[in-house]
Amino acid sequence: MSIPQNAGALKGLRVVEMGQLLAGPFCGQLLGDMGADVIKVEAPGKGDPMREWGLGDEKVQWEVIARNKRSVTCNLRVEGGQAIARALIEKADILIENFKPGTLEKWGLSPDELHKINPGLIIARMSGYGQTGPYSTRAGFGGIGEAMGGWRYIVGDADRPPARMGVSIGDTLCATYGTMGVLAALHHREKTGEGQVIDTALYEAVLQVMEGLVPEYDYNGYIRERSGSILPGIAPSNVYSCKDGPFMIGANNDAIFARLAEAMQQPELAESDDYKTHLARGHNQTVLDNLINEWTATLTIDEVDALMIKHSIPAGRVYTAKDMMDDPHFKAREAIIEVETEGRGKIKMQNAFPRFSKTASGFRSSAPTHPGQHNADVFADLLGWDADTLAQKQEEGLI
Repeated sequence: MSIPQNAGALKGLRVVEMGQLLAGPFCGQLLGDMGADVIKVEAPGKGDPMREWGLGDEKVQWEVIARNKRSVTCNLRVEGGQAIARALIEKADILIENFKPGTLEKWGLSPDELHKINPGLIIARMSGYGQTGPYSTRAGFGGIGEAMGGWRYIVGDADRPPARMGVSIGDTLCATYGTMGVLAALHHREKTGEGQVIDTALYEAVLQVMEGLVPEYDYNGYIRERSGSILPGIAPSNVYSCKDGPFMIGANNDAIFARLAEAMQQPELAESDDYKTHLARGHNQTVLDNLINEWTATLTIDEVDALMIKHSIPAGRVYTAKDMMDDPHFKAREAIIEVETEGRGKIKMQNAFPRFSKTASGFRSSAPTHPGQHNADVFADLLGWDADTLAQKQEEGLI
């Protein structure tokens, strides 16, 4: 694919990313993909623990979350390191941090202090419970936010304990809402010159995507429970078993269900009082799913897929990463790209998203191979350090 160089809607904006693991760094990834110059501040030594995260023999998750970033090291726990961070932030448009609330204040880097030297600074703060409230000082990870926000309770099968997704959805939701906040704050700053603070809590980010969970309880006294692979009352919409594996069908609409009944060569189902309306299908959801599963079990995935396409029914294969790489639609839209990384050679990863018609987002530089890889460049360009100053700061343990 063609890699956009010096492109992106956020070209010209400078981001200082502090914090580690997932929420803050994912926010930085999103902004970097859209063209911002992201300077990642890592602790001297091992740097961000994300460098060692991932599955498989080689830990390559870092290649995604740290792409389009430059790494500098800074010891934020001492006054000299805090002074360096303050100098970098003074020249930034956006600060991302996901430390425990109160940490920036302890380091003399509170929003009030930072806005004195940089009034237009936008500060995205991500934490487990937010910057205020009785739980604000508690330690919080993404999984805890998923539990408190209502996600974990409803995920899994009814006869088993709450389950989780196979990815850190609480962290990435928090980062995504943080990114949305940054973009809105940039619009406000363009009109007024004012910076501001975006306070994003993990549990509240999860709460935002819980659909009708709260009003259903408040108005109806209904508490959602775990329901496995279905949404209660939404039918048919499930994963069904074919001869050679699982297949997803979503025909939870009167007209679409009628087309599914035709595809199954059972058109009478669409006229039955048990299935012809949305409410009826929801009431008879289990029986209907069993009927469909009996039918798909007689066919291969390819056969069912062809019938779904012929009858214009929303449906699809249940993909693994291998399936994605082999799929022609993924290839046509370059949803997965192969890039040249500095540390590991060529590697495939998800492309930048969303897509822009004028200011393309994308991969411009590979993840830093080691903490502080860009110390010389960044500190020289932004702070005017020469080689002797850089060496002195290293000897003092500040970077």
